[in-house]
Amino acid sequence: SFLFSSRRYDNLKVRAAPESAEDASNPRGMVKTLQLGALFGIWYLLNIYFNIYNKQVLKVYPFPATVTAFQFGCGTLMILLMWGFNLYPRPNFTRSQLGAIVPLAVAHTMGNLLTNISIGRVAVSFTHTIKAMEPFFTVLFSALLLAERPTVWVVSSLVPIVGGVALASFTEASFNWIGFGSAMASNLTNQSRNVLSKKLMVKKEESLDNINLFSVITIISFILLVPSAILLEGVKFTPAYLHSAASQGLNIRELCVRSLLAGFCFHTYQQVSYKILEMVSPVTHAVGNCVKRVVVIVSSVIFFQIPVSPINSLGTGLALAGVFLYSRAKRIKPKPN
Repeated sequence: SFLFSSRRYDNLKVRAAPESAEDASNPRGMVKTLQLGALFGIWYLLNIYFNIYNKQVLKVYPFPATVTAFQFGCGTLMILLMWGFNLYPRPNFTRSQLGAIVPLAVAHTMGNLLTNISIGRVAVSFTHTIKAMEPFFTVLFSALLLAERPTVWVVSSLVPIVGGVALASFTEASFNWIGFGSAMASNLTNQSRNVLSKKLMVKKEESLDNINLFSVITIISFILLVPSAILLEGVKFTPAYLHSAASQGLNIRELCVRSLLAGFCFHTYQQVSYKILEMVSPVTHAVGNCVKRVVVIVSSVIFFQIPVSPINSLGTGLALAGVFLYSRAKRIKPKPN
């Protein structure tokens, strides 16, 4: 998912709520806690179903650009219905804001496309293990492009991440270079986008709220990816093509149902993620995201009955533990000189 940190980026931002220990001590705080727990449960459940349906679709319909465009299309339709029925206020944005959003949408499109390429080629659990390396690229690009020096604790947390991903890669039964490379490239794309966004936001204007920011990015991504998918893979959704595929044993009805469910889960889980970010701090959200990755990996291993060796499990566990340590290390502020 595409997330900004809690600091303000001038004309675009995601609002993250500060946390208070007193919230849980009153009835209103209890209601908020229960609501937050329900949102986390929905977030994780939607992620599980999205990854299962997405893998099932890509196994029988190996056209990741077309599948990704369809998922963005589902999100676009849901957004237009949301705005059309006034379920959420439509945004008003300026040309300069749109100019800042488009590069982020391009990176968002590439990141999701590369992730789907990887999921189509290797096990879901392996793709998510590789994507655990996102903090490594965040630190790298922040240092190279923004001259931000990471703390010793942050650098230390990267060691188990890199070591765990390497160990899992060496022992992964489904390993192939396309799946590995595309997952790693999605890390590169997503984290370069997040870091570069800090340099793109230069004019102080009224901010888009996080839901509408993600909505605009989704629509732009759909517009960008449709012609790209046709150029890369041809038109793979015509009645003639589907009839031909059905004659070769493809269950078109099941394909359409699972594609729709994957598209619904894909858009909804990201909206829920943004809603959670409004209620908790970015660090708490990052920890929740780490737990989400564990849940997705374990559920996919169980559902698809993926054989996992002890060494492979150790590598995955090391990488995820490193991500958790990274999220905690980000809370440690460097001492002023």
